[in-house]
Amino acid sequence: MKKTLFTMTMGLGIMVLAAQQVRAGTCAPREDVMKRLTETYGETRRGIGIARQGAVMEVYASDQTGSWTITVTLPDGITCLVVSGQAYEATVEALPPNI
Repeated sequence: MKKTLFTMTMGLGIMVLAAQQVRAGTCAPREDVMKRLTETYGETRRGIGIARQGAVMEVYASDQTGSWTITVTLPDGITCLVVSGQAYEATVEALPPNI
């Protein structure tokens, strides 16, 4: 139950953030956003997930600069920048068991 609630909350949160970004003007065709992330920041895709209503959430990061970006691509092909930052570090760790 807790896992389902968490998943639903995250999906809704991502969609709300994406809708806010559309109004803020930080959205563009997917090809344009991917080109900028790779050419300007050296970021590559590190993770992907499916959100509600067919949206796709992706995490991009650069090992060289430590920059990272989370994007949401809507079903119409528009990609919105949700958040970005510095000091990205890849980790591999076991998740705790569900309680």
